[in-house]
Amino acid sequence: MTRNGIDMDNNPSPGNKAGGLTTILEKSLGAIAKGGTTNLVDVYGFAEPITAKGFVFMDTPGYDPTSVTGMVAGGANVICFTTGCGSVFGCKPVPSIKLATNTALYQHMEEDMDINCGTIADGEITVEEMGERIFRFVLETASGRETKNEIHGIGDNEFVPWQIGAVM
Repeated sequence: MTRNGIDMDNNPSPGNKAGGLTTILEKSLGAIAKGGTTNLVDVYGFAEPITAKGFVFMDTPGYDPTSVTGMVAGGANVICFTTGCGSVFGCKPVPSIKLATNTALYQHMEEDMDINCGTIADGEITVEEMGERIFRFVLETASGRETKNEIHGIGDNEFVPWQIGAVM
């Protein structure tokens, strides 16, 4: 890891630290919570083709472009990407729906965010109502509606099937 200038010290990225995370474990627990209460059906290795129906987990690195590349290689054809710090991620081979986790972020980056999930914390909408809104947006996107990433042409450099160096 030294030759690549990377320190594997169990700490999240600077952006995640700025958001209040102290360890990669905390970040992982947040990711698990996003899965909701649906039963886990299967677990897949990186870029392994998904054959099960239902809620599955893919073991991927934490680096967004590499992680999502593995999901696309496994068969994902729409990505729902949550961000709390304002990542301008887009993955050109598939539509990437950007979900802003708070209203301040959504208002600051409205041109890049597709859905403001901060309305839940603002008390304007329930989790169930937001889930329905996201589900409808996924269906519309799968039927040809362009995401803001697609409209603005973002995502050419986020598909990384050949990552050089260490990936965390």
